Amino acid sequence: MDDQNKNLILATALSFIVIVAWFLLFPPEQQAPIQDDIAQTTQPDRTVVSPGTPGDLATSNAGGDAATEQESAVAEAARITIDTPRIDGSISLAGGRIDDVRLKDYRVTIDLDSPEVQFLRPVGQPNAYYALFGWAPGGALTFEDVPGATTEWSVESGSALTPETPVTIRWDSPTGLIFRREIAVDDDYLFTVTQTVENTGTATQRLAPYALLARHGEPEDMKNFFILHEGLIAMTDGELTETSYDNMTEYDLDDSQTLRSEAFQVEGNGWIGFTDHYWMATLIPEPGSPFRATAKYDARRDIYRTEAVQPTVEIAPGTTATSTSRFFAGAKEWEAIRDYQNEQGIDRFVDAIDWGWFFFLTKPIFIALHFLNGLIGNMGWAIIGLTLGIKAILFPLAYKSYVSMAKMKELQPEMQKIKERAGDDRQKLQQETMALYKKERVNPASGCLPLILQIPIFFSLYKVIFVTLELRHAPWIGWINDLSAPDPSSILNLFGLLPFAPPDPTSFIAIISLGVLPILLGISMWLQQKLNPAPPDPTQAMIFAWMPWVFMFMLGQFASGLVLYWIANNTITFIQQYTIMRSQGYKPDVLGNVLRSLRLKKAEAEGTGDK
Repeated sequence: MDDQNKNLILATALSFIVIVAWFLLFPPEQQAPIQDDIAQTTQPDRTVVSPGTPGDLATSNAGGDAATEQESAVAEAARITIDTPRIDGSISLAGGRIDDVRLKDYRVTIDLDSPEVQFLRPVGQPNAYYALFGWAPGGALTFEDVPGATTEWSVESGSALTPETPVTIRWDSPTGLIFRREIAVDDDYLFTVTQTVENTGTATQRLAPYALLARHGEPEDMKNFFILHEGLIAMTDGELTETSYDNMTEYDLDDSQTLRSEAFQVEGNGWIGFTDHYWMATLIPEPGSPFRATAKYDARRDIYRTEAVQPTVEIAPGTTATSTSRFFAGAKEWEAIRDYQNEQGIDRFVDAIDWGWFFFLTKPIFIALHFLNGLIGNMGWAIIGLTLGIKAILFPLAYKSYVSMAKMKELQPEMQKIKERAGDDRQKLQQETMALYKKERVNPASGCLPLILQIPIFFSLYKVIFVTLELRHAPWIGWINDLSAPDPSSILNLFGLLPFAPPDPTSFIAIISLGVLPILLGISMWLQQKLNPAPPDPTQAMIFAWMPWVFMFMLGQFASGLVLYWIANNTITFIQQYTIMRSQGYKPDVLGNVLRSLRLKKAEAEGTGDK
């Protein structure tokens, strides 16, 4: 290894080895196999009964007539308005379902006139998504004796659901059971559903409280990107399970099998639901109460479903049974879900954010970025501040690297002489090169460690920028109004000077529609490269000369926040390296190197050789 460019190759290879070793030592969790639908599971001294197909009526194996009936019932039913500081929407009295939630603080696009993000949708609308709560019958009771998905509830108290005013709905069963459901909501995204059953009859009844979340089809804005998990997410007794929608649907089904399920038996705390890129809906049973969590997919009707069924209770005549569960429906804001975890005991709720296998880097990077954003008030400047912090932490290693590079730069004439003497004898070239390094006390590998550390840091920051909500629609300066999106400017219309729009980011020619930030990235990499020792091999020299421009096009459609980080990193690295090399007595002639490179390229183009 005779120059810093070879160090880059070595660093990349070593980083790959580190990643593979990490996966071997800490392999990803194996997902439980999808099992046949289980109607009943027994716990010690408790029986948990699944609500099964009739419990949610048309969300499972029901035919087209039942589905139409459900849509009609929901469309015609009265509604209770939801109005909080963060969400608005309504609750349908058909089944008492929470099926209409819009997020006040988030718009579909960066346009201020853009509609609010519609998160939950009623049956009958595209991509219906809703939560149901109820009691599964046991003993002599049937599903006709308990409220179901289309049962018409009546309002007992409250006219609108706000953080200050919960609502209570009621349904009376012919068997003498009185069902009540109190729904409360906080200032953010957490609903609390308290279900009670009063037995006014003469016989003891057995019921199991449940909560159910149904999603019709996959999310319309699904990313389908390997770096992001979208689909089922469950926390069961401290164990996180993530299953993609594809893995929930790719079964070997015969004509008689349209419903499969994945079951988790939970003895303590836990939750289950579906996570999107930025939003999430989860069912959270009462802490400390065992429950059976099930994830299901209805292949015939393309419906994904999760259930959380708590132990069966016996309700003697003249007594009342109560069950409380919570339902999160909203944005995956780190502060909000952290507070739910710390203050309300929702186990590992912050892990609903997809931190990835490098969580030991992504979590602290995000926390630092979040802190800087709160301090500065601008996520773009926070990214630059984070870059300064990372470079300061790595400076001791970088110092050794740059000192070694300065010495190697000084040895370039001697290296060229060794190459001329050795000719095609590669063994002699290597021996004399190593002897020169030993004589001058130069360690060519000393620059590898900072590069090895920089690669996982860069990947972790990319993960943070792509996954976390805080960068969505976050502006920086001028035309950069969304750091989670590519630079919207384009060289094709001279950055807005010409009266036509740049190509759509999804089009094929978008790769040549470079914005200002990608171009600055290429220039910063090119200038930084001029401080490094030039490879003696002409082929290597040509490859590395093209690298800045290849990266410029490769990262042209990456998130602006990530490109901004790389520009800041390159700029700080250039300043550090230039300063340290001068302090070692070597005066880098960057401008001279640039001019010589230009003259060389001109001479090659004219066919006159190296001049």
